[in-house]
Amino acid sequence: MSSKVNLSSLGKKKVAIIEDNKELREGFDFIIKSSNKYNITGLYDSYEEANLKIAKNLPDVILMDIELPGKNGVEATALIKEKFSQVEIIVISVHDDNNLILEAFKAGASGYLIKDFNYTELIQAIDDVLSGGSPMSGSVARLVVDQFHVNVNSPLSHREIQVLQMISRGMTYSQIAEELSISKETSKVHIRNIYKKLQVNSKAEAIALAQRERFI
Repeated sequence: MSSKVNLSSLGKKKVAIIEDNKELREGFDFIIKSSNKYNITGLYDSYEEANLKIAKNLPDVILMDIELPGKNGVEATALIKEKFSQVEIIVISVHDDNNLILEAFKAGASGYLIKDFNYTELIQAIDDVLSGGSPMSGSVARLVVDQFHVNVNSPLSHREIQVLQMISRGMTYSQIAEELSISKETSKVHIRNIYKKLQVNSKAEAIALAQRERFI
């Protein structure tokens, strides 16, 4: 007895979801299925689980959480792109940290969304990436654009630029440490190194010089 073929699913692009939060994973699944535009080919809670299965039913797009058990989203993106370069990967994260964003794109991600998007934004992001675009949340797009405005001859490291940008926004040592997942003492070390490299003696001087020379 032959099995029935779901004609409505034929020709649809395939989407897989790698997200360790069960509620979010199922939420994304529901949104995509409700759009009736794409087929879901797999729901995975880690790269390790996905790695065992995605080759059998290769998706066109993967929604990739950044914080995963085992290999994180950036590492997973690089590994998947190495094996399956044609797969488009949209990283999804609660963080709009410069370093994470740049590392994700360097690893091969085609888009980066912050987890405050709505139903239509998620579907639009998948549409965009399949059309050759690079969907990004507004705050992410701004951070990416800012990178092109920074003076390439800056004496500051990428982390020091991040710290100085946070200082310019009025963040405290404790807030910087929490945002970057470093100790308060480490944040102070970065500040001292910034002062030394810029040859200044205060936050105000550092910010003024960095803005004038486009170091931030």
